[in-house]
Amino acid sequence: MADDLIYHMCKRAEWQAAQATGGYAGSSQDVADGFIHFSTAAQLAASAAKHRAGQTDLVLIEVAAARLGPALRWEPSRGGALFPHLYGVLPVAAVRRVADLPLGPDGRHVFPWGVGADA
Repeated sequence: MADDLIYHMCKRAEWQAAQATGGYAGSSQDVADGFIHFSTAAQLAASAAKHRAGQTDLVLIEVAAARLGPALRWEPSRGGALFPHLYGVLPVAAVRRVADLPLGPDGRHVFPWGVGADA
C-alpha cells in the first residue's frame, strides 16, 4: 500500500515500557492476534470507537510505513478494507512522533495532527 503514515493506539504505560527497552511488542490483544494492529488516518476514528471506546491514558503513535519493511503486511479486515499489520516488534526508532490521545467532552478521542477525522 502507498499510505505513508500509519497509526497505533496504546496505553501510555505500554509505550513507556517500550521506550525503556527500545521495542514495542504490542498490547495484549496484539500479542493474542500475532501482530500489531495499525490503522491509516482514514481508519483511525472507527478503530478507536471499536477497540478503544472510552479508554483514557492512551497515546497515538505515528510511523512511516516504509520504515517497517516486509514485516508490515496489508490485510483485509473490517468490511474487506486493507489494514496494516506488523508481524514483529515495533522498533521505537521507527516511530516519527507520539501524542496524547485524550477523550473529548463527547467521550470520543480527540486526535492530534489533523488525523482521525470522521469520514
